[in-house]
Amino acid sequence: MAITIGIVGGTGGMGKWLAGVFKQEGYPVEVSGRTSGMPPEQMARTCNVVVIAVPLANTLASIAAIGPHLPKGSLLMDIASLKEKEVAAMLTSTSADVVGCHPLFGPRVRSLKERNIILCPARGKMWLEWLTDLFKKKGATVTITTPTQHDEMMAVVQALNHFHTLTMGLALRGAGISLTELSAYITPAFTTKIGLIEKVCANPHLYAEIIIGNPHAKRLIDDYVKLVGEQGSIVAQNDGEKLAKLIQKCQASLADFL
Repeated sequence: MAITIGIVGGTGGMGKWLAGVFKQEGYPVEVSGRTSGMPPEQMARTCNVVVIAVPLANTLASIAAIGPHLPKGSLLMDIASLKEKEVAAMLTSTSADVVGCHPLFGPRVRSLKERNIILCPARGKMWLEWLTDLFKKKGATVTITTPTQHDEMMAVVQALNHFHTLTMGLALRGAGISLTELSAYITPAFTTKIGLIEKVCANPHLYAEIIIGNPHAKRLIDDYVKLVGEQGSIVAQNDGEKLAKLIQKCQASLADFL
């Protein structure tokens, strides 16, 4: 079967990167952007694989626009950072096969070798096998899971992580010390933290949506806020021994990662 791929949002970012991956494998690729490329109806008629690669906030609207036009036997796929609502929307909007996909990296990577990709199959098997084989052939580590399991993991990897980064950035702002003043004192570890803060602050709407939009994030963030308060109380009490014991607990909990 001849495969032609359409990417909604394929003119920049991850959409453009994914178009390059498919082209390297010899597949014809059609892309559309905000003001260019095929309209949804034409792309659905032309392409038997359609990938939604728009910003997270626009994903559901794009699914609703193109899903009804895709025939049974074709594939509708997204690459959004969240999966439960997105996969459910694809299942509702189309009779085509459905796979949720989340590449766990940005568009600057040059190779898929040892990169993590999550696939959330929802309808059909043929296209899941095709995607899995394609990504593994390129060297990626492919994990197949459910949308709920994906979002639960992303609540830790993304939502909690980015919330912590934002909190650090706001604390630095509250300290009233400029980075210019700090430059003579900065360590490599602190430089890495600053880079993460800059990344989050450079795209506020995306990271706000990743944190707020994940239904599993609130509990983790509530626990985080509670823990920060407890640590603050220990510091206020000048109790170094108690703080050291907390650090030891943290070390034990991270044993699998060290």
